[in-house]
Amino acid sequence: MSSIASPTLWFITIGVVIALLVVDFIATRRPHEVKMKEAIAWSAFYVALPLAFGLYIWNVHGGDRGLEYYTGYLVEKTLSVDNLFVFMLLLAAFAVPEVLKQRVLLYGIIGALVLRGIFIALGAAALSRFDWVFLVFGAVLLLTGIKMLRDAVSGQDHEVDVSEMRLVKVMRRFMPVTDDYHGPRMTVVEKGTRMLTPFALVTVAVLGTDIVFAVDSVPAVYGITGDPYLVFVTNAFALLGLRALYFVLEGALNALEHLSYGLAAILGFIGFKLVLHWAHLVWPSVPDVPTLMSLFVIVGILGITITTSLIANKRKKAAEPESVGTH
Repeated sequence: MSSIASPTLWFITIGVVIALLVVDFIATRRPHEVKMKEAIAWSAFYVALPLAFGLYIWNVHGGDRGLEYYTGYLVEKTLSVDNLFVFMLLLAAFAVPEVLKQRVLLYGIIGALVLRGIFIALGAAALSRFDWVFLVFGAVLLLTGIKMLRDAVSGQDHEVDVSEMRLVKVMRRFMPVTDDYHGPRMTVVEKGTRMLTPFALVTVAVLGTDIVFAVDSVPAVYGITGDPYLVFVTNAFALLGLRALYFVLEGALNALEHLSYGLAAILGFIGFKLVLHWAHLVWPSVPDVPTLMSLFVIVGILGITITTSLIANKRKKAAEPESVGTH
């Protein structure tokens, strides 16, 4: 598939992404606790911006590309919610002060953008030369979906033990670590010795998880569109809104107890779609899954996941008085 983006559009897009990151740095230059009103305002902005950009794609490059963009953005935004859950666990495990959370998230977003940019470029180069890469991407998503489903069914404990993290162990070997945070500083000098701060450890831990997220995120959107530009811009828009979305959903993430089931189903569906696409390239008689059908399936899975989560939470709350009364 040929890309819709000219070099000029690539240049403008990357410039806008960098400008938005600069704005985020300015917004977080003074460590402070994020209030819900501030978080909702930023989240609304970072949802309105990609939705408006989608209208540009639709009007200038046609409905098919517009549909691919919106479907890809929906997939990336959904996967980013799962990313937020992992970030929440990490920030809690490292006991990150409230005033420093958004700066940690911002560093994580920058790292994720760089890593996914590299993954997207490598994926585009591979897909343009080898059709079997679609099969590999499909297998990765299917295996990831199966693992996510198994973890959800088994109710796997997701607590993070900081002392057992490989990245933390490696960093401690090279430099000592202070016991306390020193604002957003990565290193400080104590008793004449340069030392890392816990802020540096949690930042590296978040960046490390970004690598894992890119492994399923990039193939997932390549399952929707083969245009590297659309893959990049949907990833970028989904990531840019993570900092604010974290504080909006921080209290609600645990309520989405069926989210893992929904994500497993979405990844499995897109993986199957990629396998079918590879088979279609080899044997044209094999049907391809249309983008519109993909959008309906993904929206349907999300609708079912949210509905069942709300029902489950309602039943739990209804049962709480009974359980209290029996003690």
